[in-house]
Amino acid sequence: MNSRLLLTLAVAASVALVACGGTPEDEPAQRIVVPQGAPFRAVADSLAANDIISSATLFRLYGRLVGGTESIQAGTYEFTPGKSWNTLLDDLKAGRIAADRLVIPEGWEIRRIGAVLARLVDQEPDSVIEYMLDTASVSRFQVPGPNLEGYLYPATYVVPAGSSLDAIIQVMVQQYRRIWTDERRALADSAGLSEREVVTLASIVEKEALISDEKPLMAAVFLNRLEIGYPLQADPTVQYALGEHQNRLLYAHIDRVADHPYNTYTQRGIPPGPIGSPSTRAIDAVLRPADVSYLYFVARPDGSHVFNRHLEDHNRARAAIRRELEARQREAQREQSSRP
Repeated sequence: MNSRLLLTLAVAASVALVACGGTPEDEPAQRIVVPQGAPFRAVADSLAANDIISSATLFRLYGRLVGGTESIQAGTYEFTPGKSWNTLLDDLKAGRIAADRLVIPEGWEIRRIGAVLARLVDQEPDSVIEYMLDTASVSRFQVPGPNLEGYLYPATYVVPAGSSLDAIIQVMVQQYRRIWTDERRALADSAGLSEREVVTLASIVEKEALISDEKPLMAAVFLNRLEIGYPLQADPTVQYALGEHQNRLLYAHIDRVADHPYNTYTQRGIPPGPIGSPSTRAIDAVLRPADVSYLYFVARPDGSHVFNRHLEDHNRARAAIRRELEARQREAQREQSSRP
């Protein structure tokens, strides 16, 4: 047996031994980015630099022995140090890239969504939010406008790690578009409402109704008010105009943004656009409102609402709820004072 063959067998044996891996259980996973068209040498160097493999040279040799290094897929991968080289190479060839889980609750507005997306795309939250609120986004993503507010559908998404901001937004907007079936468009047309108006009203309903079954009742109140020319007087629109949430909305807050187009206490009609991302249930509530003549509602301490047709009944309900709240506060104070 000649010396070259002996050397080849020795190298192969060394590579095979190292390639078996042996993952320490407490080692954190590392994310490795493989650029489009990156040579296998660069991939091996990156894996070694991040301590995924012990030797870039031996990994390259291993790649030559088993073959397929020319079919490495670009993307962001998540590997744990000590993983077997066979599995590493298999994942790289199959393109088993890492994924991020994105959860957007119902009713969230762009200020909150943008902060979450900023972490995924490694950008500053303010710049992401500004980008999504830019009116240019209307034509870029083909939404009703006036920006992306309301059209980033609330759901749980699994997106490839390293996705661009535009790619993630596109997935969310596509999910929003899927809810607009022919039937829903026909209902909007019969109600004389544009898509933007439906989503805007639905976003208000989403913010107001903590109990899902009340959404059709809430939608009916707002539609009834629009029909007779009453202002919507929806607190969430004032909160949106203020740009920050107030635990208790005061008349001073309403006055502070009196000229704001989203202040539905001072501006009649439907606001210029949504104030958050509504669910399908809220959209359907606007398209199929309850058949009631209510014009008023007031929240109980448990989050449910009392609905009324007449102002006198509404004021009585408000007074009764106020008395209930005051009684609860007195009881809480007595309990606190009686503690040792």
